[in-house]
Amino acid sequence: MARPFRQQADEEILDRAAALFAQHGFAQTTLKSVADAVGLSKAGLLHHFPNKEALYEAAHEVAREQGKRVLDRLAALPPGPERDVRALDLLTDIALDRPGLVALAFRAVTAPDAEPALAAEDMFVSSIFGVDLGEGSDARPERLVRVIGALSALAVLTLAANHRGEKTTWRPLIVATCTAALGHGRAAPLTSPQDQVEA
Repeated sequence: MARPFRQQADEEILDRAAALFAQHGFAQTTLKSVADAVGLSKAGLLHHFPNKEALYEAAHEVAREQGKRVLDRLAALPPGPERDVRALDLLTDIALDRPGLVALAFRAVTAPDAEPALAAEDMFVSSIFGVDLGEGSDARPERLVRVIGALSALAVLTLAANHRGEKTTWRPLIVATCTAALGHGRAAPLTSPQDQVEA
């Protein structure tokens, strides 16, 4: 019966560690800072993950798995507005549940020169939105800027929603904002259910 608790604890550790790795990079993130973030001693953290490298790789592996799931769910949709909106729906749900993992996955976009050895996440972002984010890419500048803008907005807004405890209320607003950033207009009205007046 302790197994589900262990898995939940590992998921929380990975998400908090991913957020720290995304913010500070591998070299500047310490086991102590991760342990402090999850309320464990350093020794307690080492019962879950044997070292910082294992923690870092596990966080990236979970981010890659999430990216693969999103790509699998988008496989039937051709490039275009419908695929973009569906991708934003899926990414928003993940980001609201696991903000650290999304921040780590988006690091390929927000800090591409930071740790180029782990560019698998860049591939997923490129595949999801059909745009090459690499240096020297021939992507249309407008599409590139819109994708980076939408992902940046997604990351910041989902972090803010988590911090404020407004995940449910903010979700449709986040998707609509990111959809507009991609140039597709609004996917949903930019009002929350609480803002709407009944007739």
